[in-house]
Amino acid sequence: MSGQRAARRSAGVTYYPHVESGALSVAGVAALVVVVVFAFVLGISDAPNASAVLIASRGASYRRAMAFSFVVHAAGGLLAGQAVALTMTTIVRVSAAQLPGTYLAGGVAGLMFTLLLTRRGIPVSASIAIVGGLAGAAAVEAGWHAIGWGGFRGVRPYGVLGTLLAIVISPLIGGLLAGALRRLLGRLLHRASRDVLRSLRRMIWLTAGLVGLADGSNDGQKAMGLATGVLVASGSIHHFAVPLWVTATVAFALAAGTAAGGRRIVRTVSSRFYRGGPLDGVAAQGAAAAAILGAAFVGAPVSTSTVVASSMIGVGAARRHRHVHWPTVRTVVTAWFATVPACAALGAGLFELGRLSGAL
Repeated sequence: MSGQRAARRSAGVTYYPHVESGALSVAGVAALVVVVVFAFVLGISDAPNASAVLIASRGASYRRAMAFSFVVHAAGGLLAGQAVALTMTTIVRVSAAQLPGTYLAGGVAGLMFTLLLTRRGIPVSASIAIVGGLAGAAAVEAGWHAIGWGGFRGVRPYGVLGTLLAIVISPLIGGLLAGALRRLLGRLLHRASRDVLRSLRRMIWLTAGLVGLADGSNDGQKAMGLATGVLVASGSIHHFAVPLWVTATVAFALAAGTAAGGRRIVRTVSSRFYRGGPLDGVAAQGAAAAAILGAAFVGAPVSTSTVVASSMIGVGAARRHRHVHWPTVRTVVTAWFATVPACAALGAGLFELGRLSGAL
């Protein structure tokens, strides 16, 4: 085995050295379509990430904020690396023949759950949903051992447990960092002139752009990793390297989703969690960007929408707890905890249905 293959195995990455070159199966093509749709739905759930604070702080109109979100998310996707994409291939451990069907059922399960809650205005984590859906489908396909339970190798997460822990830890970091940054800025600028405070509105654009770039990179890599995994399993490509056409397709699908994101979910994040001023926006967006970029550096597929929401909550709590709309927070957190079991059950059911019907 070459050093490159050994490195991939040590990172927990699924690799299929026995697969011969060949065309994609029907399930493989369907899985790729679902992955692109997944990127679009990720974009919908990410719609508030680079726009909610701009709207909440009155720095931009809804249309202008969404146009800005499209540009920065597309740029983030196009500039994405591959660390997070590699981590996504460690969630399930199935054979090359089983992989397309597993991705198809798990992906559809994650999409259905995410769309259901998004339509109700609840910011759900599509990242958590896809992990649950894939795990449930893999368990039905090949048993519990087919789930890559994983953990951490150093600071790098892999498998289901490593990914979910990263998703849970990252919003805590974002919220704590946002609260600390808000207190620091408040002390430094409590006697600032109006000119200084007005300049903060321009800083919000900068921090929102950083969030969009980080968001497009992290979430884009999730879909890129799944798509490339299907291509490797089919023998269409011989080693894990995200093709340029996959990068471009996913980047623009994700960006289109952010631009098409519903007003209800943007309103939930921009006003129902916490509605603050320019100083709050800079602190929330700066903290969220730092948390997401740090996660991408170590290959952690985090829930970017969760990090942004928790950063806004952290800013509100740093000022006064009563400034945060806690009933909305409880509703969203409950939805996050219900996501994994619900999507796992749905993924398992869809795979079994596909197998009984002969589709998988």
